[in-house]
Amino acid sequence: MDEETKMCSASKVIKTSRVFPLDTNNHGTLYGGKLMSMIDDVASISASRHARCDIVTASTDSVDFLIPIQKDHSVCLESFVTWVGTSSMEVFVKVISEDLMTGERKLAATSFLTFVALSKEGKPVSIPKVIPSTQEEIMLHESAAERAENRKKRRKKSRELAKKMDIELPW
Repeated sequence: MDEETKMCSASKVIKTSRVFPLDTNNHGTLYGGKLMSMIDDVASISASRHARCDIVTASTDSVDFLIPIQKDHSVCLESFVTWVGTSSMEVFVKVISEDLMTGERKLAATSFLTFVALSKEGKPVSIPKVIPSTQEEIMLHESAAERAENRKKRRKKSRELAKKMDIELPW
C-alpha cells in the first residue's frame, strides 16, 4: 500500500447515540430527518478521513429505512469509504438499532452518499483509491461501479428536469 491507496477500514466511523423522546415523531420512533442528519454527519467524517482535505456532500444516493427505531433504543451508525473515482468517493452507512433492555440488535437502515474532495480553492482534487479487505467491504466495492453509473444517469435526469423548469445550474 502506498500514498495512492488506503484501506476501507482507515475511514471507518462508529457513532452510537440514545434515542430520546425529543428525537421522536408522533409514532414514538426516531424522526427520519434526524437519522438522515446523523447519516450525513458520520459519512462526512469517513470522507474526510479518507481524503484528508475539504470535502462536500455531492449527493445522498439512497437512504433505505428498513425498520423504525424506537424511543429509548440506541442507534449505532457505522460508515466507511467503499469506492473512489478521481475526486469523488462513495460512503456506505449502516444503521443498527439496539433495544437496550434486551440487547436485541437489528439493521434499521442503509445509506450510500457521495462526497467530493476539494482543494483550498474549492476545486475538485484527486484522492487515494480504496482497498477493501473484509467480506462486506469487498461486496460493496465490487458493486460500486453499477451504483456510480446509476448516479451519473440520475444526475443527468436532474439537470434535464432543472432545464425544463427553466432553472439555471452553476455547473
